[in-house]
Amino acid sequence: MGSHWVRPYSPGTGRWIVIAWEAAALALLTWATIRQFDLIGHGVRTVAGVLAAVWVIGAWRILEHGVYVSSDGVLIRGLLRSRRMRWRDIAGVRLHQATHRLGRWELQRDMTVLIERHDGATVNTELWAQGVDFHARPKAFRAVYHEIRNRHRAAAET
Repeated sequence: MGSHWVRPYSPGTGRWIVIAWEAAALALLTWATIRQFDLIGHGVRTVAGVLAAVWVIGAWRILEHGVYVSSDGVLIRGLLRSRRMRWRDIAGVRLHQATHRLGRWELQRDMTVLIERHDGATVNTELWAQGVDFHARPKAFRAVYHEIRNRHRAAAET
């Protein structure tokens, strides 16, 4: 697959808020762990080091999270795993109005971009209209959707 992956949008400021929130939560967890177990010396350094490493890895994954495109396909980077698909394996790209059922009621959620594969499966792209990247930028969400769809169409024509 192509090695030049491009994210067709800039990350939103919400990512930095999430990273700061996680730093505060892990700092509180570090403090509580040290107090709970009366740690001193090496124990404090070990707990602080492990949780700092967890934060660094988590922050890096949050910053890299998203949808990337290349001439060969699409790369979806999630928090825990990444998924690559070639354009030729993709049947279509569409918007989806997500809904949730609560008993007999159906709750409408925001728009998301789905990729339909030729085998009938659908793949969530992690692109949400009200997500951290597009909450205050609805035009950017539509532009990214059109960019992915147009790249798929161009690849299908060649």
